[in-house]
Amino acid sequence: MSLEESPIAYGKHPIERVILMTIGLTIHARVLAAAHLIVVLVYVGCGNVIPERDPDTLYVHMGAEPGTLNPITATDAYSHAINLRIYETLVDRDHDTLEVKPMLAERWRISPDKMRYRFYLKKGVLWSDGVEFTADDVVYSYNRIMDPKVASGQQKVYYIDIKRCTKIDRYCVEFLYSRPYYLALIFCGNMPIVPKHIFNDGTDFNTHKSNRFPIGTGPYTFDRWDTGKNITLARNEKYRGKKPEIRKVVYKIIAEESVALQMLKKGELDVMGVRDIEWVRQTNSEKFTSRFYKLKYYLPSFSYIGWNSMRPFFKDRRVRLAMTHLVNRKEILDKLLFGLGEIVTGPFYIFGDSYNKKLKPWPYDPKRAKQLLKEAGWVDRDGDGTLEKDGIKFSFTFTISSGSKFAERLASILKEDFSKAGVDMDINRYEWAVFLDKIQSRNFDATSLGWSDPDFQDDPYQIWHSSQIKGGSNYIGFSNREADRIIEEARKEFNEKKRIAMYHRFHEILHYEEPYTFMYTNPALAVVSKRFTNVKVHTRGLNFVEWKVGKQR
Repeated sequence: MSLEESPIAYGKHPIERVILMTIGLTIHARVLAAAHLIVVLVYVGCGNVIPERDPDTLYVHMGAEPGTLNPITATDAYSHAINLRIYETLVDRDHDTLEVKPMLAERWRISPDKMRYRFYLKKGVLWSDGVEFTADDVVYSYNRIMDPKVASGQQKVYYIDIKRCTKIDRYCVEFLYSRPYYLALIFCGNMPIVPKHIFNDGTDFNTHKSNRFPIGTGPYTFDRWDTGKNITLARNEKYRGKKPEIRKVVYKIIAEESVALQMLKKGELDVMGVRDIEWVRQTNSEKFTSRFYKLKYYLPSFSYIGWNSMRPFFKDRRVRLAMTHLVNRKEILDKLLFGLGEIVTGPFYIFGDSYNKKLKPWPYDPKRAKQLLKEAGWVDRDGDGTLEKDGIKFSFTFTISSGSKFAERLASILKEDFSKAGVDMDINRYEWAVFLDKIQSRNFDATSLGWSDPDFQDDPYQIWHSSQIKGGSNYIGFSNREADRIIEEARKEFNEKKRIAMYHRFHEILHYEEPYTFMYTNPALAVVSKRFTNVKVHTRGLNFVEWKVGKQR
């Protein structure tokens, strides 16, 4: 499930605290987020001098540079936000009802036993280089996702029950499952698809040159990538559907949020996700609101502190629970986030049915925390103020993204509060790409991140099943037999009420084991220039493809 002060992609994506302004996000890989603001559009602010520029160009703030623009190997929200406009999938979801509707496929047929999913492709669809899209591209993409040499671990988990993907004819493809899966239509239909004629040239897929020069079928085409500065998309003038009014989209890479806000106010950005302090204190003047929409809405995402249970400090459930008791989540929410958010107890969307609302957050209780640590064998035996066990000092490292102000301030608070309980915490800061590598290689003790589930799906397999400890997104090494069984059984359960009951029990297990200190679900806080009209907040967020271009303000 994907925050800018946390980031988010297909399925669940890591986030730092990402402001999801992307409509049509696929769910193939839940997005991982670190704790910073990721705005998938660009916002324009107020200022005294507005630079002259093309009124048909949208300037979007992006807090970090994508690692790749290959939709099969991408894992972060930044990549996903851009790929969303370049690439398409077999089906789409309605922006409000979430109903499945055709995209590259004109229709589909599901066998009575729900084991075969046949898609009939639209004819005459062209890749942006003029080559026709066919079933060969679908089969090739599936094979690359499942190729053990391809870095697509976050994708593979959603296709493990597929026996094969077969080309029936040039415009027809079929997925055959080994067992029923209640999200099969969504995942087959939302599988990322790349052009076979581009990638199938004998070059290593993971490092292919087209990972930086994508060819897609969507409403926008790739124009240029100025490393560390901008990524530019141009309207696809050969697009088969209705063309957007916005002719160009420039994603401006600006790591410092305060700098981005000043650029917004000067008219150098059109769309931006702002931090809580900026929302409350810096964007409420009459001058600002006369020129910008302020949009607040929730999407499925949550932030957390992850305790790496593969490290000696956090193997014991009592220690993990003690750490949660030492985190004053209410005070942090009020102090750092101005109360904008809800404390959560588990991984599901807090406003959805799968979230177990009977579970209450563990309280801030340092006394109980110290008792639990003592029960787990952590005692200050030499009187130096730091707990120890078996000759090991309770001294761990908290790994954060250097671009996240929230993570920095959170880490400072935690360091002070933990020290009062005899726990020593060092803080390691890394640039986003390095930080993400540390997390994905499991080279950390604890971290602050978030997950986003942009397509409103609840399958927890990618993050929580024990099979995902190696190569998947189970970065903290959570392993529980009952949890595994529930995850597996729920995938085969088409009865929604029964599946929800399963997920409620799964939620209870996580709440008891506390592999994460579940923190918050925070609203997206978006600012959009009023030179655009038809700006709507949908169930899935914002969709600039439908915006109308007005006068420059």
